[in-house]
Amino acid sequence: METGLGKAGFAEAVRAKVRESMKLALFGINNGLMADPDIMQSVSVAAEAAGFESVWTGEHVVLPDPQVAPSPAPPLMPMLHPSTALSYIAAVTTTLKLGTGITLIAQRNPVVLAKEMASLDQLSKGRLLFGIGAGYLEPEFSALGLNFEERGARTDEYIDAMRELWTSEHPEFAGKFVNYSGIQSRPLAYQAGGPPVIVGGSSPAAYRRAITKGQGWYGFSMNEKTSTACIASLGETAEKFSRPASLGKLEISITPRARLTDELLASYEAMGVDRLILLQAGKTGDQLLAFVDDIGHRFLK
Repeated sequence: METGLGKAGFAEAVRAKVRESMKLALFGINNGLMADPDIMQSVSVAAEAAGFESVWTGEHVVLPDPQVAPSPAPPLMPMLHPSTALSYIAAVTTTLKLGTGITLIAQRNPVVLAKEMASLDQLSKGRLLFGIGAGYLEPEFSALGLNFEERGARTDEYIDAMRELWTSEHPEFAGKFVNYSGIQSRPLAYQAGGPPVIVGGSSPAAYRRAITKGQGWYGFSMNEKTSTACIASLGETAEKFSRPASLGKLEISITPRARLTDELLASYEAMGVDRLILLQAGKTGDQLLAFVDDIGHRFLK
């Protein structure tokens, strides 16, 4: 990439831009090695000290055994429940934001989930980023006794039903899947309007959901080509569907598939990406901490 700054100047310009506007985050804080509470705690504390904006969980209630596509992980990989893990992290950090990446809300009772996430938002004093998705593993829905084909419709309705419980002094909701009135669910969410909803997925339905119902969109494990295509699709979707003014600007988060470099950061910044949620590298707790330290020193200090 020709900039006229020279390699050192280019690197410093990129890093200054990161410090100014691009947010860096860590994915998988509840998975694999980091399902160990000691490692989860040490990585989270180190990430906060290094200047990372947030840490993000993954979620699958169950995994197919044996692993078959499109299952993302081997069946015996430990994966702690997102709100449980993030509550634990909230207690040992003070500024680090806590992202669910993503919570499969169509698999949940939305009234219970609203209480769960409002509680996490309260305990963390407003640090929750509520990443959501419809899900894509049919065996997971079957194990939960849920209709796989209804997952999109449930996801759309559940967002609205949860927001009502997070924000209303007198919550009422009447939908196809959710109906309530004459109830209270306290506390309300800590954040005004409820935690920001960040919609994951690269389907037309996910793009429409992000534009019409979400404060953000999240693309997982993408290269620059697929990231560019998804962002273009979001723009095309925004021309077809109205976006409520209350949602503000759509924030773009992406987990890049490649190792982080100055050139990659510059490319994603040029695309208009607001947050990079990094896949962590390391086979031991010490290696994970070294990864956090390296990214912090190279890009955040």
